[in-house]
Amino acid sequence: MRHDFGLWAPEAERVELLLGARLEDAGRVEMALAEGGWWRAEADASAHDDRYAFSVDGGIAVPDPRSRHQPDGVHAPSRLVDSSTFAWSDAGWRGVPMERAAVYELHVGTFTAEGTFEAAATRLDHLVGLGITVVELMPVAAFPGRHGWGYDGVAPYAVHDAYGGPEGLARFVDAAHAAGLAVWLDVVYNHLGPSGNYLAQAGPYFTDRYHTPWGDAVNLDGPGSDEVRAYLLDNVEMWLTDYHLDGLRLDAVHALHDERAVHLLEELAALADDVAARTGIPRSLVAESDRNDPSTVARRGPGGAGGLGLHGQWVDDVHHALHVLLTGETAGYYADFAEPGAIGKVLGRTPFFHDGTFSTFRGRSHGAAVDLSVTEPWRFVASLQTHDQVGNRAVGDRVHHGIPAGRHAIGAALLLTAPWTPMLFMGEEWAASTPWQYFTDHEEEWLAQSIREGRRAEFAEHGWAADVPDPQDAGTVAASTLDWDEPGRSPHAQMLAFYSTLLRWRARTPPEARGTTGELTREDDGTGGEVIVVTRPGVVVLARLGGEGALELPRPEGELLAAFPPLSDDGDDTTTGPERSSLSPDSVVVLTR
Repeated sequence: MRHDFGLWAPEAERVELLLGARLEDAGRVEMALAEGGWWRAEADASAHDDRYAFSVDGGIAVPDPRSRHQPDGVHAPSRLVDSSTFAWSDAGWRGVPMERAAVYELHVGTFTAEGTFEAAATRLDHLVGLGITVVELMPVAAFPGRHGWGYDGVAPYAVHDAYGGPEGLARFVDAAHAAGLAVWLDVVYNHLGPSGNYLAQAGPYFTDRYHTPWGDAVNLDGPGSDEVRAYLLDNVEMWLTDYHLDGLRLDAVHALHDERAVHLLEELAALADDVAARTGIPRSLVAESDRNDPSTVARRGPGGAGGLGLHGQWVDDVHHALHVLLTGETAGYYADFAEPGAIGKVLGRTPFFHDGTFSTFRGRSHGAAVDLSVTEPWRFVASLQTHDQVGNRAVGDRVHHGIPAGRHAIGAALLLTAPWTPMLFMGEEWAASTPWQYFTDHEEEWLAQSIREGRRAEFAEHGWAADVPDPQDAGTVAASTLDWDEPGRSPHAQMLAFYSTLLRWRARTPPEARGTTGELTREDDGTGGEVIVVTRPGVVVLARLGGEGALELPRPEGELLAAFPPLSDDGDDTTTGPERSSLSPDSVVVLTR
């Protein structure tokens, strides 16, 4: 079958289409320059196993920037994919709106021992039983090697072959929809990885007018940027339509430098809204942003609030305040969150601790205030753990690895009763014993060694004495893979039951009944610990951090929902009548009203 091949290479003088997996004996077809800097050629690639690549001005063969599949790796030829042939069974799927989202972030490669979409799909019943409504996949765009986090992807349109490729992703989404789960995908538009990035050889995809932590910025507003923006917009369209995805998490949008009157993010949000209108299924774009800027999710256009119109954004301040409360760590960016009022602010009044306040870590004022009467609280995605906050620690230790189980439960209760949309990181719900570490699979030894040395130097600067795991060691991946025997045995089963109880309550309780604000009080318990009480219109959390011995406290009005440690069958706290509660150190009781 003949196919119309195209490559945008506006500065090229000659482009050849190469057909075949073996470049040394590939068939060559001269391409013709068409309108807008596009080069075109028709050819039949079926005799070459549908493999193809391009050569610009006689240079090395490069994969298609819009490749849907890189079965032989990111340095090899691309393979044609016909997405219309997949037999979807989700015609009755109606989606999950943002306000009903309870998100579960997972990494396909370490979620199961097999590390594939197919294996991950066998665990969807676990997520349904837990009370999750949205699965958020970490990046699946093709990246070097077999193992990696995915943030060094270099083929934004291609689905990583080791996970199961394009059909594997489609089957996973179809299975998730059948189970009643929406699927979001983490996408990276602010940079490409260092190995296998051939975009610059085709056209002006990058610019040195701006600098990012990864080098030159993506060209969103300079000469040639119309096609670069179209490249990203078409990518969003592909994920939402061809793969039936319900949403995208946009990585580090503060690194998308765009001085145009209409920001790329606004265009992406409009596109997602258009797809939702056409299909009748909600489509959510959620930004990771370092700006603490409420305009990210403020409504756009006439009658709006002059915002970008994205549907949600991550809020790290909630994580930071919870982390400091539970662990006592105050180094680096955690320093400001040691302020006694920090936890009350982010759980009671605003998702942004820095809402125009001075940040000692940045050495300047940061953020802007959120008006929750205008912007719905569920637009802010909050967490106790994320891939970043766990994996970017020297040994990938999870927050519950260094604190009592009851203290972990306190953090879960404070998060899951808050008005923000909650997000869990895989394994958090059963207090997984496995760490989650940084790992790569680069074939270039100079790059692998550079990453090893860079991480060791970074953590040495922070006084970390322990050995930093080698990212290139297969044992690092194995250590980071979840152990699915744990959820069924003690003590993991008790934590899983606690999380599930709170998530199921959240699912059956509308946002207005949970309350959009709350009051948090902290008092010394007289034994070296403290008592925390969070009161909202629909729920009360009574917790004790640390301390010694049992502590008798007045019980707030309400019906017992959950407790950790679990209450004994003959204890007074199993009923709603007693006027007092007995709290042991690092314990929590949740009541509904």
